[in-house]
Amino acid sequence: MVLAAGGQVPMRSIQPGTTKLSPRSKGIRQGAMMMLSTILVVPIVSIISVFIIGRPEIIVPITAIALFVGGLLRMLYALLMEESYSSTDVHHFGGYAPTPTPHLDASGRSAALPPASADAALSWRPRPNTADIYQPPSITENTTRLLDKEDPKRK
Repeated sequence: MVLAAGGQVPMRSIQPGTTKLSPRSKGIRQGAMMMLSTILVVPIVSIISVFIIGRPEIIVPITAIALFVGGLLRMLYALLMEESYSSTDVHHFGGYAPTPTPHLDASGRSAALPPASADAALSWRPRPNTADIYQPPSITENTTRLLDKEDPKRK
């Protein structure tokens, strides 16, 4: 984006009134609507179960518990797990575009890197291998030397 704008950071503006609800707010609203829908859905399910099925003892309590507890769980999930910031619509502000600086115009972008110098690698030297400088003592060598010594009690 910066290269496309000629080295200038594009100006952005947030339009008033285009803010959206945060995922947390949406989840809380969904859970509340689910809990409130219990008031409307349970009587409808009970009427349908009485006239069509004939046994509302099982279906009506399951519907009431599922809607109420489901809404409560949705609200709890939104409070604990979802983001609290609201997303906004960001639009480019097209009315203002400062003139690009001359050294960042399109002709300057054609060359990727300056040409390499001939003596750049001469001053380079490899890192020393620190394992060659210091060799840690071996545990097995000392143990072997102890075994090679003769015990004075055995003679």
